[in-house]
Amino acid sequence: MTIFFPNQRYTSKGEPELGVGILTNSNKGKIQLYFPTADETRMYALENAPLQRVVFKPGDTIKDTENQPLVIKRVEEEDNLYVYYGKDKKISEAALGDVSVIHGVDDRLFMGDVDTPKAFALRRETLQHEYERRLSPVNGFVGGRIALIPHQLYIAHEVSSRYAPRVLLSDQVGLGKTIEACLILHRLLVSGRISRVLILVPESLVHQWFVEVLRRFNMWFHIFDEERCASLDESAPDGNPFLDNQLIICSTEFLANSAKRTKQALTAGWDMLVVDEAHNLEWSVNKASTEYNIVALLSKVAKGLLLLTATPEQLGVESHFARLRLLDPNRYANYDDFVNESSDHKTIANIIEKLHLGKDLNTKDTTILKSLFPKENLKAITKEKSVAKDNLIENLLDQHGPGRVLFRNTRATMSGFPKRKAHLISLEPTKDKELWMERLSNEFTHEVTPSETTNKQQFWFAKDPRVEWLLTTIKEIHPAKILLICKSKEKVLALEKALVKHANLKTAMFHEDLTIVQRDKNAAWFSEINGAQILLCSEIGSEGRNFQFAHHLILFDLPLHPELLEQRIGRLDRIGQTEDIHIHIPYLANSKQHLLAKWFHKGLNAFENNIEGGNKIAELFGNRLLTLLKAHENTANNSEIKALISETSSFQTALLKNLADGRDRLLEMNSFRPKVAGKLIKQILSEDKDKSLERYLTKVFRHFDIEMEDRPSRTYYLKPTSIITETFPSIPQEGVSVTFNRKHALSREEISFLSWDHPMTTDAIDVVLSSGTGSASYGVLKATKSPGLLLEIIFVLETPTGQNIYVDRFLPNTPVRVVVDHTGKEVTNKYSIELLDKKLSTGQIDPLLDNETLVETLLPNMIKVATEIAEEQRTKEIANGLIRMNRTLKHEIDRLKILQGNNNNIRPEEIETALNEQLGLTSLIKNARIRMDAIQLIRKE
Repeated sequence: MTIFFPNQRYTSKGEPELGVGILTNSNKGKIQLYFPTADETRMYALENAPLQRVVFKPGDTIKDTENQPLVIKRVEEEDNLYVYYGKDKKISEAALGDVSVIHGVDDRLFMGDVDTPKAFALRRETLQHEYERRLSPVNGFVGGRIALIPHQLYIAHEVSSRYAPRVLLSDQVGLGKTIEACLILHRLLVSGRISRVLILVPESLVHQWFVEVLRRFNMWFHIFDEERCASLDESAPDGNPFLDNQLIICSTEFLANSAKRTKQALTAGWDMLVVDEAHNLEWSVNKASTEYNIVALLSKVAKGLLLLTATPEQLGVESHFARLRLLDPNRYANYDDFVNESSDHKTIANIIEKLHLGKDLNTKDTTILKSLFPKENLKAITKEKSVAKDNLIENLLDQHGPGRVLFRNTRATMSGFPKRKAHLISLEPTKDKELWMERLSNEFTHEVTPSETTNKQQFWFAKDPRVEWLLTTIKEIHPAKILLICKSKEKVLALEKALVKHANLKTAMFHEDLTIVQRDKNAAWFSEINGAQILLCSEIGSEGRNFQFAHHLILFDLPLHPELLEQRIGRLDRIGQTEDIHIHIPYLANSKQHLLAKWFHKGLNAFENNIEGGNKIAELFGNRLLTLLKAHENTANNSEIKALISETSSFQTALLKNLADGRDRLLEMNSFRPKVAGKLIKQILSEDKDKSLERYLTKVFRHFDIEMEDRPSRTYYLKPTSIITETFPSIPQEGVSVTFNRKHALSREEISFLSWDHPMTTDAIDVVLSSGTGSASYGVLKATKSPGLLLEIIFVLETPTGQNIYVDRFLPNTPVRVVVDHTGKEVTNKYSIELLDKKLSTGQIDPLLDNETLVETLLPNMIKVATEIAEEQRTKEIANGLIRMNRTLKHEIDRLKILQGNNNNIRPEEIETALNEQLGLTSLIKNARIRMDAIQLIRKE
């Protein structure tokens, strides 16, 4: 058993790039190490710490804390620490200075502890894949279980490329703000630019967000409420529950109701704060709500900030200012100044549209451009150089667009949306009409005011006219899929019972009492061609799910809130829907449900058009509507209800006109640049089609005894067959289905979508590299004309880990392959990877190791030559990395400085952060070191 003791030196098997770590603390079943080279601290569980003790051997050169070197003659252990003796002095392990591990895998070779050439090839391939994965321009974008929607990818790319982004995402309903936010988070987390994230949402959306980030992006966030916090008060670091996890979701109401938890959240430190439904944070010049003040405080301590709201500026300048000041309180400090600012973008927008369409510019347009840009730019345009024209459009959008802090895409500028077709079905009971009206009145009252009804809700679905209509309709539109949403799980269960009794019908259910796994299975059955024809959902079916493969929606009852109705319809009405959506609303004539349907249809046209400003509508008309519905008892011509519908319609008409008149074309153009998005999609599709990941993971799973059952559509069922597979935490013992096909993954949400971003892929890479698989190997190359020895060494050029500094885009961990023969000559190009992988066979290394000259002289000389060659390559790679970094960052910094002169939305700290990052990256790249990762001895015969 390993005895952990302060000042011992270790390396991390999973993160060798951290360098040599110093054990600083060991208690309560945990050990803490500090890695000086990377300036990082790590905490490990005592029982399964992935650490390897660093022990230097005679012949190695080490340094003390004064940077004085010592060539080791012998090594002894005293009081759990190694002491290294040289010619005339000694250095204790506790007094070691800046040291690195440049040996280890060669020790395995000299001891004869070797793997097969196939294992070495797997390690070599793993290192190359990891290098290419980190370098990929779409790293962090390929792994989402999402359709590739251009505007979503453009926004995610633009925002995630910034330094500590602080933006407002305000796309219209159905355009995917949540997906955009998740894409941004995923890319920043995968690249290591952020690690601590707090998502703050209304209580009703906590579960929806949890499901969305997990199901679509494999990001495991922890839901925090008072119960969880209380359970962590004693065990969490510094007694702060918010320090116990890196990724957290909690409700705005939870923090608003607890000053203690708010204070803890404020002191926890966040790389990114995400706030959904930001328009619900009430603020005015004279007063701010508790929720708004909490978000304001959190936004000051968080480096990055994403605010999500579908409510446009036209619904209130004061509300819009309130959100902008959360993003940048210095830029938006005074409301009156904000109102008085003159920022007429229409002229610039008109010029951009003319340039884009190839129309002639008038004298006024040209004069404006001459005042903004050098004459050379304009000469290029007159010669119809498309590249110059595109660059000018980009510069105009950059310098004069408000999109630095605000992104808004609208349905008016997007294509791909279906039409909604409303079918309002008025039903008349054949008998007992008054009884049925009373029953439905009670049903309505129970659902809108459950606190007023203490008895369990009763249903009479055996003879309910709505159920009779439903059974007929299902037969008429068979085999079309039907999504039915209603208020409660009790209603779902009663409906399922009635349908099964009256028809031989494949019916699936989806409600809150089912586990997430069971919901997944039921949803999957519904998605199958021969699966369930109808899925019965409680209100939870309106949250976090995409059923756009179905085109019929039955609203068995109606919610009071317009936003909730839009959520229900939004399960089908989404960008990418391929057919028109048929929305069926059955009701008894002159019932409360009838009048509610009439208000939605005639007052808001909510069934056939998406609703703008649903919260504002509910605020203005909701209480009055509920009061009238409660009072309504079969009076079809109630004048008060007619007046309400008329007023609602007038308000909606005025609102839509206001929105149309107030459209900011410049903002919309800046929120979506098709050429950038098109390039991203092309790169992602290329990775989707490339089968190298599928081939690579097949090798890894076979090596580690993971059974792979082949299924259609590049889909497999994985199941562990031995205890070694416990090293794959993402593969459960009962097995899991996976696919490499994005389209298949979108239609089958219970199947994991594997990509280079997926945790199962990163698990596979980590397992291969941290387990030592293939790090030392011996092989035989037969039928060669010149017998002898070859030594193939894979070095890795590593940069020290820098917190939140994205070095991978310039110099990721780079494998350097060197092959030398026994004469000390480099022969890398002569012996290709393909040649060795094809012709190498296993052999016995022991006879070779019995040769003292070979072990003590020849092999060390070959290693020395290979290391010198790798060091030369290190110098070249560092120089290239610095050139790439300085070229890119200089362009970005110069661009920000130019933009700042014309666009007040450029924060000074953006430029300062960029300059600091340039300095940090320069240091990281210059200090990149070569580490020997794998070695293979080859005997030619």
